[in-house]
Order: sequence, then C-alpha cells, then structure tokens
Amino acid sequence: MTLAVYRHRSALARTRRQIGLGRLNVGFLGGSITEPVPRHNWCEGVIAWFTENFPQVHLTVENAAIGGTGSDLAVFRADREIIERGCDLVFVEYAVNDLKEPSGKRGRSREGLLRKLLNDGDRDVMLVYSYHQLMYEEMSDGRMPASIAEFEQLAEHYSIGSVWMGLHALEEVRGGKMRWDEWLPDGLHPTSRGSWSYAESVNRFLRKELLDEPSKGVPSVRSGLPQPIEADNWERTSLLPWAEVKREGPWAVRRWDHVRGAGQGLITSAPRARLSFSFAGRGLVLGFDFGKKSAEFRYRLDGGEWVEVVRERAEWCPEDGWFRPYLIGDDLGQEHHDFEIEVVHGNRDDCKGTDFHLLFIGILH
Repeated sequence: MTLAVYRHRSALARTRRQIGLGRLNVGFLGGSITEPVPRHNWCEGVIAWFTENFPQVHLTVENAAIGGTGSDLAVFRADREIIERGCDLVFVEYAVNDLKEPSGKRGRSREGLLRKLLNDGDRDVMLVYSYHQLMYEEMSDGRMPASIAEFEQLAEHYSIGSVWMGLHALEEVRGGKMRWDEWLPDGLHPTSRGSWSYAESVNRFLRKELLDEPSKGVPSVRSGLPQPIEADNWERTSLLPWAEVKREGPWAVRRWDHVRGAGQGLITSAPRARLSFSFAGRGLVLGFDFGKKSAEFRYRLDGGEWVEVVRERAEWCPEDGWFRPYLIGDDLGQEHHDFEIEVVHGNRDDCKGTDFHLLFIGILH
C-alpha cells in the first residue's frame, strides 16, 4: 500500500449534520499521545480548529484517552465514556500502544471497538496514527508498519477515514520545517511543536471534509455493518457487577479516583485473599490499577490447574496508577464458567508490594 497521510473514505455525515444543528460532541480514544493531561497534545489543536471555524456551535469534548492503554482496554470503556455520552465524532489513536500486542489479538480488539462505535449509526469515526521510533526503519524504506497496515485494512472494510499524523510530521522533518528534537525528543511523545504538527494534519483532513470538498459515496453514518473480518472480534462485551463476586478475606469495593476512567474497584492488599465468580461467555479480561507495588495472582478456571501470573514491570513502570488489562482468554467457549483468583506476593525485585486493585471484570460474548 502506498504511504499517504490522508485517506478520505466517507463523508463525515453525522458531524456535518450536528454542526448544522449547532451542537457537536467530539470524543477521543487513545494513549498518552492523546490524553488531555499534558494540555498540549494534538487534540487541543483539533478542538481549537472546531471552535475557530464553527463559533456558532456548542462544542462538547469527551477526551477518554489514557496513557499506556490500548484498544483492548478501550473496548470495555467505550460504552460508558464515549457512546453513552453522545459523541458524534470519535478519533481513535491506538497504532502505537497496540504496537507490541500480537497481531491476532489487536485485530480482534480493534475490530470489536470499531464495530461497537459504528453499530448504532449515531457517530462518525476517524482513525489517526502517531509515531514510535520502532517504526522508523520501515517508514524510511517506504513500508507501512504492521500496526498501521492492519488498521488500514479495517478502515477500508468499514469505510473509515484516516490520518497518518506520524508520516506528516516525518515529512516535515525531512523537508526542514521541523527539527527532530522539536518533534519527538524521546522517540514517542511529541513536544508542543510536534503536537501542533499532528493537529495540523488532522485539521487539513477536517477542512476538506467539512468546509471545502466533502467525500462522496459511502456516508459515514449508515444502517447496518458489513460482515466482520474477524468473526471472534470483541464487539460484544459486558462487565460483571461486584455484587456477583464472592470474597474471602479483607476486600472492599471502593470508589477509585486514582486511575482515570476507573469508577469503582474491588480492593485488597492481603496475600492469600480470594475471589470467585461465575460467568457465561467465551472470554474474560481483568482490568487492574497496576504498578510496581502491585501483587501478583494465580487463577483457576472451571476447577482446572492453578495458573501463576507473572506480569512484566519495565523500568518505566510506575508504582501504581497504570490502567492495565489482563487477558485470561477469548476462546473459552460460550458455556458456563467458574473462576477463582488468589492474591500472591510477587516476591521479586520489581514487585514492591501486595496491592491488588481490580477495576473491572470484563466478559466477551
């Protein structure tokens, strides 16, 4: 596939309609490159573009991006933080944070997320791709990194427009318009200048679609979706209520503001504390407040052998506060399952505590 910054595949019909009605709700899903905390990320420039070009529109922004998270977490957060909040236009940025995930897994979680966002026909979706230094060699050779190429396959299948922000910025560096250290001093997180470059590429796309020359053909808001590429994608999900979890030991359900988007958590710091629950579904994902102070755990499915979990804690891993999912499996079958967890002290140099902060129990159907 030829490298291109812009792929105009369908009209932003919902966005145009809402602008005409004078009310627009814009949502963002992504990682640290998109999250609102730094206050200089590319999304700020996009928000400013809307307010400048459509001053008559009442603009609402739902930035649900969280650093260090990928599409496997977003698929469980999208209902509450994007769909139920009435977003009309949603930007999805996970090409970087999904980079090291297995291709099959990220394909299933990404397609599930996109189908979930598109299913009711109430919003437009745009894909945006940033940059990681691991992409440098392929892009220098004119090749598309696999993480982006797989997103583009989904974009073609579902007629979703895309902007390769990272390629736009790289071309600016090659053209002498921006120094590399102005863009990405750490090879991943853009400075204010780099974020401005990212935003400019997205705004050029928006200008063409919403002001100059809207795409013709497939409307972005449509009735019905094509058959999925992956039949076992993660579109159908649910969260198990805490009330359905049996507890042994000092547990408490607590409001958990330590992690953005967490809501409540089931919390303990006691080794050997146990949980058990039953569920009907083909897959199970556990969401954690994770870090170097986190305990490990072991689990047993349907009375089988205990499985010891050892999660990687890189040097940059914080002591806590990383909203991190853990996939038990997404091919467990649709029958009834029983699941047990026991908290285990990690007993390693990179495991400094016994905090066990469970933020959700996600079921794949």
